[in-house]
Order: sequence, then structure tokens, then C-alpha cells
Amino acid sequence: MSVTEPPPEDKELQQVHYATVRFAGDSGDGMQLVGSQFADIASLVGNALSTMPDYPSEIRAPAGSLAGVSSYQLSFADYDITTPGDAPFVLVAMNPAALKVNLPDLQDKGLVVVNEDEFTALNLKKAGYATNPLTDGSLAGHRVIPAAMTRLTEEAVKELNLPRAARARSRNFFALGMMLWLYDRPLQPVLEWLMRKFGKSRDALAANGATLRAGFNFADTTELLRVHFHVAQARLPKGRYRRLTGNEAITLGLIAAAQKAARPLVYASYPITPASDILHELSRYKEFDVRTIQSEDEIAACCAAIGASFAGAIGITGTSGPGLALKTEAMGLAVMTELPLVVVDVQRAGPSTGMPTKTEQTDLLAALHGRPGESPVVVLAASSAADCFWTAYEAVRLATKYMTPVLLLSDSFLANSAEPFLIPAVDSLADLRTPQAPTPATFAPYRRDPQTLARPWATPGMKGMEHRIGGLEKEDGSGLVTYDAANHQHMVLQRERKIAGIAADIPAAEPMGPDAGDLLVVGWGSTYGAIAAAVAGVRQQRPQKVAHLHLRHLNPLPANVEAVMRRYTRVLVAENNLGHLRGLLQGRFLIPTVGLNKVEGRPFLIREVVAKIEEVLGHA
Repeated sequence: MSVTEPPPEDKELQQVHYATVRFAGDSGDGMQLVGSQFADIASLVGNALSTMPDYPSEIRAPAGSLAGVSSYQLSFADYDITTPGDAPFVLVAMNPAALKVNLPDLQDKGLVVVNEDEFTALNLKKAGYATNPLTDGSLAGHRVIPAAMTRLTEEAVKELNLPRAARARSRNFFALGMMLWLYDRPLQPVLEWLMRKFGKSRDALAANGATLRAGFNFADTTELLRVHFHVAQARLPKGRYRRLTGNEAITLGLIAAAQKAARPLVYASYPITPASDILHELSRYKEFDVRTIQSEDEIAACCAAIGASFAGAIGITGTSGPGLALKTEAMGLAVMTELPLVVVDVQRAGPSTGMPTKTEQTDLLAALHGRPGESPVVVLAASSAADCFWTAYEAVRLATKYMTPVLLLSDSFLANSAEPFLIPAVDSLADLRTPQAPTPATFAPYRRDPQTLARPWATPGMKGMEHRIGGLEKEDGSGLVTYDAANHQHMVLQRERKIAGIAADIPAAEPMGPDAGDLLVVGWGSTYGAIAAAVAGVRQQRPQKVAHLHLRHLNPLPANVEAVMRRYTRVLVAENNLGHLRGLLQGRFLIPTVGLNKVEGRPFLIREVVAKIEEVLGHA
């Protein structure tokens, strides 16, 4: 049946406003691939979208084991959404381990689509099942749709004469075909993508395409599915959109900023999960004067970026928590030399190797204070996948304008999740070109701009502006090495004042909601989506005045943060750590706060934030 034909009369098509689907299977089952394809289709038809990939921490856990489960969750709606959903309505489980790991998150009476061929005695044992959940009644609270995906995939590709080991490899596309039918999505865009992806491998193209159709037709004809659903196009601001992950958005934000600064971009990085994709993405944009360096270690990467900035480029390095610790000495060098440097820290669960594919916000104190000596830097935090673009752009703006290192905090959740990004007009982006260096007659390497306190950006080869650079303390103005105590005190304070003065060059803190009231919920980084949804929901149900303040600029803070906080009876600070920002706010402003803290390697659910808000309001 053509996907453009009306459904049979006995199949009901229901209009829904919102849907959440999770694909789950072994790390080799291609769940990320088909999940991202479903997300692309949702974007293509105009839905609002938020996604959450979840990878196993082990590179290749044993097949069928609980540790090897990989999943991809997405929510799509006909209205703006900010999270990938608290609980999926549909769980696609490709084996018993995927079912066991993900079933606790499923909504009551949710739909469980399983590959029944993989529920063998061996796989059940690997997953820790004493009996088969498909037959023992343990799934009675859900609607179960068993499908022989492996066998039906082999049947779909039997004419291709594939090797035995390859015949069932495309069963992930069988699952995708079922979901496309279930949510009234078109097949054609996926078929076109397959042609681009596998155009040089006719067997792979034919197998995946045949299996996709087989899954779609199975869902269309099986008596187990009597209803399917349609989510209408969302009413979003007019413009051109594309689906971006957080790491992709950082990449484009850095490139756009370098172009607007009219300088080359040099990105030096040592591969580390979950920041590596930024290096991979940037390496594709050489035509925009982008140079990428895969360094031998974290220290070398940071030093290479500092060297690039000394030479007049936009020097950038990226890492995650363990790598940030290794970069601290070089970051101190950037503070002392007062060179622009952007350090992207895509946080992950720690300490040490921790859970490298899971998310946390536990690097804030390290970002603010984790360097020997008085080493102030600017610290920014992106709040969503799309906001990663704007935060990266802001990082370059502040680094080059104030000649200072800037730490940009993202995390694993933002890095891998995706959402629609409204592509800005190039002319709307701020001009980031810095003032010309002074003439040789007036040049001194530490003669500061009276407004920004930034020293001039004089690069090698500028005649008459030769100067000494390095980690030793310099004399104010001349830049000569000196050990004078009074000068050191003066230079330390100058660097501190320069960072503090940036507060006058950033937007004021603006709470979302009432300007004063019973409760202010404060957050930073990737907690934005859950907090925004929770606060909006509570305001609809309760008369108390609840507002949400989300901070992008963490050092310096917006100048009016204290004044905003004092307008509310209670302050709740929600973080994926044990209270980093909460401690800073209490210590600086002496305002009592309540914490909502979580370090499970997973982002907040909306209902977790709602429950804490209700608890705090109940004690107000």
C-alpha cells in the first residue's frame, strides 16, 4: 500500500498532540541510527522535537547483556517542547536485556513492541529473567506487540543471497518501519536517505529498504495494531530550521564566530567522550579557514590552542572532566599571558573515568576555581542543544574582546540530544572584529583598554610590536618580567577586575514568570528543559507565584542576580550535582536556598522537579 493512500477502514487514525518513543537494543543493533532517522522525519514534517540518546559506557559489552543496552528516546509534538519526555508511551525492545533495562521507565498501559525472536533461553538468562516476560504475565500492565523481526527480516532479504551472518542485520529498519506506520510518518525520506548512505553498496541499500517496507507493512496488516496516531505540525516561529545536536551546534557557533571575527579558527583536542564529535565536525569545514589538530594529549591540545591565539587565530580546545583537570596548568598560562582561549568542557559522570557516556554537571567548581593561583576566567553554560550555538558564539565574543580564557560548559545530555534550530540570518550576528592594534609609537604589551582592561592583541610579525610572553609575571604596561611584590598585587587585581567588569557587558538576569512571588527556581546548563516545563505546569495548577531563572553567565554572574533572588520568599536551585551553584549563591549573597540534586548520570525528569516545587511550596 502506498503511504499516501488512506488507511483501511478497520484501522483508526487518532490525532494526538504529543508522543514519546524509545528504541532500545544491543549497542550493535543500530538503535541510534534508526532513532535519529525517526527524529529527522519528525523534524521534516514540522514537529517540535527533543531527543535523548543513551549509550553504554563499555565500548563493546557482551551481546545480550544489561551493560550493553543502547537506546534512543525522542519526543515530538505539535507545540514547543523542552525535554525528551519523562516516560515513553512506546518502547521498542530488540532483546530481553533492552526490555528489562527500559521497562521501568515506560508509561502505565504503554505499548511494548518486542522482537520475539530474540527471547531465547540464552538471552533471557543473560538478562536475568527466570521466565519469559512475554508469556509469564509480568507485562499485563502494558500492551505487548510481539513481532518476529529477525525471521521477517530474513524473509524480506531472501532474494538478495546475502551471507547468513548479514541476513538479519537490518532488523533495526524493520522496527523503524513499524514506528513510521504507528505515527503516520512517510517512508520516502528514509528511502532517499538510504540511497545517499548506501549508494555504493547495492546489497545494503536493497536489504535496508526491503526491511523498512516489511516493518511498515507488518504494522499495517497485523491485527495487533488497530490504531495509529498522527502528530500535527507545530506552530513555531517562522524561519528555516535544521535538526542539531549540542555538539553540532557548538561547532557551527564557533565557526560563525570566527568568520565574524575575520580570523582563522584552530581547534586542538585529544579525543575524549563525549566531546570528540566537535573535533570530527570541525574537521569537515576546512573551507571556512578551520584547522583541526588531534593532539597526543590534553596538555598539548591546550598549549596548541594558546599558541594559535598568540599567532592571531581563534584558539579553541575541547575536552570532558578528566581532560579538564589536565588542562589546568596551560589554562593558567592563558590567564597570565592574557590571550583569548575558548575551552569547551562537555561534562560527564565522574570522578575519573566514571561513566563516560552518562551526564552530570559536576565540573562547575573546577571551572570556577580549579587552577592554582588567582586565575579568574569567564564561565558560560549552554542550556539546550540549540543554545549551544549561541553560547559558543558568546564565548568567542568575550574571549577576544577581553583577551581572556573562557570556559564553555556543556554536558553529555546536551552533546548528544537534538532539537530544531532556527537558522539565524548571517547579517543578524554581531560583528566580532577586534580593534586594530596601536601604532608602534604607542604600543606596550600590557597597556590596557580603559573600558575593557584588555591588553592589545599584537601578533608575531607586527613590526615595532615585539614583546615577551610567558608564564612569569609581567610589569604592568611594559610587559617586562618582574618579581616586584606591589606590581604582582596590582596585576592580580587587574585580571580580577577585568573579569568582574564583564558583568556590565552581559544581559541582566530575567526570571521567566512573575517578577516576585513565593518561589524562584534557579538552574544552569541542561536542567533548563525540565525546570521550564515543571514551572509552567505548576503555575497552571497552583495559585502560588513561581518563576524560573536560568543562568548562562556563571562568572561573572549578571549584576542583578542578588536583587532578583531577594524578590522571592524561597529559592530552589536544581543541579545535576551535589549543590555547586547553590553553595556559591548562598556564600556570596547569604540568601537561604533549597537544593534539588541528582547524580545518577541521567537528566532531571519533569515530575522530579514538580515534586520538589510542591514540597517547597508546602513548607512556605
